[in-house]
Amino acid sequence: MSFLVLLFVVWIEKFSSWRQRVQQDEPWLRALGRLQRSGTTSDSPWLAIVLLVGIPLVLLALLLKLLAPLAYGWLLLPVHLLVVIYSLGRGDLLAALGPFRDSWRRGDSEAAYLVAQRDLGVDGEGEATLLPNVQTFMVWQAYQSFFAVIFWYVLLGPVAALAYRLLALLVEHSQADALRERAGQLRHAFDWLPVRVLAASFALVGNFIAVSRALLHEALSWDISAAQLASGAARAAAETPGPMLGEAGVATLDSLWQLLVRAAILWYAAIALWTLFS
Repeated sequence: MSFLVLLFVVWIEKFSSWRQRVQQDEPWLRALGRLQRSGTTSDSPWLAIVLLVGIPLVLLALLLKLLAPLAYGWLLLPVHLLVVIYSLGRGDLLAALGPFRDSWRRGDSEAAYLVAQRDLGVDGEGEATLLPNVQTFMVWQAYQSFFAVIFWYVLLGPVAALAYRLLALLVEHSQADALRERAGQLRHAFDWLPVRVLAASFALVGNFIAVSRALLHEALSWDISAAQLASGAARAAAETPGPMLGEAGVATLDSLWQLLVRAAILWYAAIALWTLFS
């Protein structure tokens, strides 16, 4: 069933607007707001995580258990599909990158800096750091929006995929430092394995030797962030040159995107083979 769900996810992502309809965070955000106003997120961050993440996961697990014996388990298919779609990242990455790409292609570094701040939340001290930061942003967003969710769904099912997205929402939306720190620690643990699988995928579909040389000594490090590891592996695999204004700089974004597409195809092929032989 997992591979069928993933095929539907790709179709919905490419040919419909269902993702925006399914990804309604307002009820969950209202619950977060109530806990923040009551002081629970600051005084008892672990309790807030149990309420905001644990309870939805328990309810989902109970629903899956109730539906499993009915209709030969086919009633689970729409539930899996809705949960995976909800668990994907928010927004359209390519659309968000569009204004930056246009400014960088024109060679207008000042406009590129402004739109990077406005649309991407990315800063940079001059041309030498702005483009690498945008490259890191692109790879990280692709990873956390798609690859991490797919990894946990295939490995542990929809409950794990939903857990990843709820923790990501906590890190993004919590106003309490204590809650954001605890949620970030849990998310870092969730990221440790899938980001290394993704880095290995980059090596297989890109420059294997360059990835090995760049990241082998950090492959098992707990301290390196998922964003650092993913972007470093992607740049090495795509043999990304130094930052350059104009069309050459935009071409580096295109090459990284193509690398991400090839990695996604590799993942789908691996999942299909696993489904056939398991």
